[in-house]
Amino acid sequence: MIGNPNCGKTSLFNCLTGARAKVANYPGVTVERRSGMISGLANNAELLDLPGTYSLFVTSPDEQVARDFILGNIQGEARPDLLIAVVDATNLRLGLRLVMELRSLNRPLILALNQMDAARKRGITIDTAGLSQDMGIPVIETVAVNSQGVDALKHELDQYTHHQAGDTQRLTLSDRQESVEAIYDKIESLVRAHVTQPANMPRWQDRLDQVVMHPVLGLMVLFSILLVVFQAVFAWATPIADSMDAGFGVLGGLLTQILPAGILREFLVNGIIAGVGGVIVFLPQIILLFLFILLLEDSGYLTRAAFLLDRPMRGLGLSGRSFIPLLSSFACAVPGVMATRTISDPRERFITIMVAPLMTCSARLPVYALIISAFIPRQTVAGIFNLQGLTLFGLYFAGVVSAALVAWVMRRRQTREEFPLLLELPSYRWPMAYHVYIGLRERVWIFMRRVGTIILSLSIILWFLATYPGAPAEATRPAIEYSFAGMLGSWMEPLFAPLGFNWQMCIALIPAMGAREVAVSALATVYAVAGGELALGSALHSSWSLPVAFAYLAWFVYAPQCISTIAVVKRETNSLKSTALFTVYLFGLAYLAAWVTYQISALLIH
Repeated sequence: MIGNPNCGKTSLFNCLTGARAKVANYPGVTVERRSGMISGLANNAELLDLPGTYSLFVTSPDEQVARDFILGNIQGEARPDLLIAVVDATNLRLGLRLVMELRSLNRPLILALNQMDAARKRGITIDTAGLSQDMGIPVIETVAVNSQGVDALKHELDQYTHHQAGDTQRLTLSDRQESVEAIYDKIESLVRAHVTQPANMPRWQDRLDQVVMHPVLGLMVLFSILLVVFQAVFAWATPIADSMDAGFGVLGGLLTQILPAGILREFLVNGIIAGVGGVIVFLPQIILLFLFILLLEDSGYLTRAAFLLDRPMRGLGLSGRSFIPLLSSFACAVPGVMATRTISDPRERFITIMVAPLMTCSARLPVYALIISAFIPRQTVAGIFNLQGLTLFGLYFAGVVSAALVAWVMRRRQTREEFPLLLELPSYRWPMAYHVYIGLRERVWIFMRRVGTIILSLSIILWFLATYPGAPAEATRPAIEYSFAGMLGSWMEPLFAPLGFNWQMCIALIPAMGAREVAVSALATVYAVAGGELALGSALHSSWSLPVAFAYLAWFVYAPQCISTIAVVKRETNSLKSTALFTVYLFGLAYLAAWVTYQISALLIH
């Protein structure tokens, strides 16, 4: 399955596969490979969703993989038996460029005209039978948002027989491709013959674009949307998170009553429940954040935001192309860094990789939520805004501003070729509930898998380090200070003393390198708290000063506390020097920001 970006290809893929998709990487590259078995066919068939592209003549790595896969040039991957070209019916002229290139390869091809409902609402009429006859390929009308046309597409797939399964001829574009001028002449001929458009197109989308893409009003709209999102993350998710937290507290108390005192009870209560449960309670906030991102993406707004931010980002040495990778980094820096492959300018791609982790990923959210809940009161500002939500927005905003400053510094002395930003603005549409559900389900599964593997493993290791060796008989200090964790924390404490960090805080930074969320469970373990988020928040509130809490938040805004991100930076840049620069500058920035925050806030409070 191949098509232009924003044509609804992924939604149609979900309809055909029933959301039984697998995600892996193509051999030898870091581009993701999304595949699934098509449901409801007479014979088994595997469907691959290729990266979006406008043409087979490409520059970005994502588009190059799509082209090489179609041509059978990827080692270890069979050339596809059949191509499904997905085209936005509201913008047929643009989509046909790719279709004509595919048709000239003489490979079995089906054209899926998607978003036909939107085309009809605009008064666009397409003679699909005539178009099919003139092009010599099947043409199927589809509406992915409600699965219309999916059965017809499956029927057409059932009609296909693998008569070319033994065809191993290697294809090249130069062998089969027509000139660009000839392709566009054919496209204009097809559109004139088979497409009827009203004289006056609906203007409400244009009027809306005049607001959301206005240089000033558009930024205000974007700022307001982000503010609402972060307010909702706290205001809507807090009741659910509190209920889950209370449930883990009850479970911990129940095990304490049932089990006799000993190593098993300590392991289950302080190791498993305090560690894993302390992270799971933040799942509602993470789900809400992903929900808003998916809704904005599915509605067609995010592409407009990328176009809107192109001019201010060029002042920083970036462009609107960097917006999507940076936005992806709010979910996780790993796919954000990988998404930079769509950036043509090598220098811009490098800078985007360097600043992507400064976008506040979802793994930081449990740490932020814990400390904000413990130290920032639940009160409203100006009778509208939640103070905790404003604080969370401030942390996200600090990451964005810092990324902008770093990008400006990195690009300040560089001269570069201008790469104009060309984007197709998709039609505004209601988000597809099924598509949003699939996206949420995938992200929740990824989070829970981390909880059940990385976070659980690190929680058990940390519990062991915090428990052994036990305190001697003549001990006068808490038992944990005699443990391996206590020894390690005492060794690290002088290094972090200027930031106000105690040895317990230092310990939590180590397992957080595996997953930032583990910092919460680590704090619960070293403070021996098994009552959930509220109990841990109370322990921190009584142990930390407000300047220390602010400094800890500042550390997590900047520090690259994620081995996976460092690894993917190494893989994408293929440079140890760049990876070392990335790691050192972010840790240095984190240390400086935490020190400045601690000193200034301590001075102001004093």
